[in-house]
Amino acid sequence: MSANTYPTTVPDSAAAPDPHGSEPSRRDFFVIATGAAAVVAVAGLAWPFIDQMNPDASALALASIDVDISAMEPGQSITVMWRGKPVFIRYRTPEEVDAAKNTPLSDLKDPIARNDNLESNAPATDENRAAPGREEFLVMVGICTHLGCVPMGEAGDYNGWFCPCHGSVYDTAGRIRHGPAPENMLIPTTAFSDDNTITIG
Repeated sequence: MSANTYPTTVPDSAAAPDPHGSEPSRRDFFVIATGAAAVVAVAGLAWPFIDQMNPDASALALASIDVDISAMEPGQSITVMWRGKPVFIRYRTPEEVDAAKNTPLSDLKDPIARNDNLESNAPATDENRAAPGREEFLVMVGICTHLGCVPMGEAGDYNGWFCPCHGSVYDTAGRIRHGPAPENMLIPTTAFSDDNTITIG
């Protein structure tokens, strides 16, 4: 009697389903849906924290500030905060004004005034750096244009400002003369609202 023979392969119709097939399973759908819901939930929780970073009304009110300079005398400086930045106000002596006026533009590292009250290409003469109509006053953002340090006043080779971080030297008009700083210190929008009050911003 001959031995019975059996097929050694399983028909395709009886093969186990491929868990990695191209058709998405219900489990895949639930994983994707759960992930999407989690993303939406995290975004909803994060929004109040992001929104609170926007400036409130009190911060926007500080877009401009008034500074009383009635007590200042020639040779004095004060520093005020405006939009989170220090602003130097210098009541310059006649000698400081003359030194700045007598500096040829060809001696300047940055020939542009960097004055928000003027055209962007205005030359860096002392007249274009001083407060409008009050040349004895210099108002500028007290941040070195190299890496953002705060320079020291009445210092350096020109008795203007000196940044000890990397040695940038500014003259009595706040113009960069030596060192790595690429630009003159910024003159913000400035106006005298009366004889004793400077409005910044």
